Amino acid sequence: MVCNQFGMLKEKNMYGKKVWGIERTTFVIGPDQRLVHVFPKVKPEGHAEEVLAALKG
Repeated sequence: MVCNQFGMLKEKNMYGKKVWGIERTTFVIGPDQRLVHVFPKVKPEGHAEEVLAALKG
């Protein structure tokens, strides 16, 4: 599973119970298959614009 390869499966606390879930993270991978940028703990609001700005800059 890709989330295991990138270490995104994390233990979380949901309503007082410990559960396993995927941490929201965006990885930008370049055409040469190298990791270009990592956006950890992503919030959906405004994130697309943040990624687009990083790609342009």
